[in-house]
Amino acid sequence: MKTSFLRGFSLVELMITLGIAAIIMSMAVPTFKTFIDKQRLLTTASEFYSAVNMTRAEAIKRGSRVNMVATDGTNWTSGWKVFIDANSNLKVDAGETIIFSHDATNLTSSSIGITNNFTDSASTYISYTGNGRSRTDASSQQPQAGTVTFTLGTSVRRVKINFLGRSRICDPSVDLNTCGDTQTGD
Repeated sequence: MKTSFLRGFSLVELMITLGIAAIIMSMAVPTFKTFIDKQRLLTTASEFYSAVNMTRAEAIKRGSRVNMVATDGTNWTSGWKVFIDANSNLKVDAGETIIFSHDATNLTSSSIGITNNFTDSASTYISYTGNGRSRTDASSQQPQAGTVTFTLGTSVRRVKINFLGRSRICDPSVDLNTCGDTQTGD
């Protein structure tokens, strides 16, 4: 006579399995959060870089000055706007054409820090002339060169604008020789 019976898991075996799974998950969560933060930082820096390139392209296309300014006028974390500044006051006024607008960057609990170091640091802006060269607000002949630095935790990305107005994005942990200096955009 054959006896067959169904064998399952005992409660002790199930609890041990769940305990091991919980330990493994608790080790993975901090690494996953770091990964998400790095991706969020890279995305924000890339969106900013794209907006700088758009500002330059629009200036060339229109053959006139186009500005990119912080939405609140002082801090890039408030967002940024690309627009045609008809009265050259570095503010979006009624009737001026807004080409692009980006929302604030700190919409979640972890804050991205954004600092800049430019030739003209009186205001938070990037401006291009119709020939695609960066310029300061004071003079179309003086280039607006420098660096915008994005930080979140230990991760850093930089958008650098050189004296010709060309921009690039870099990671100082990978390329300290050309990305580490915050004084120049080169």
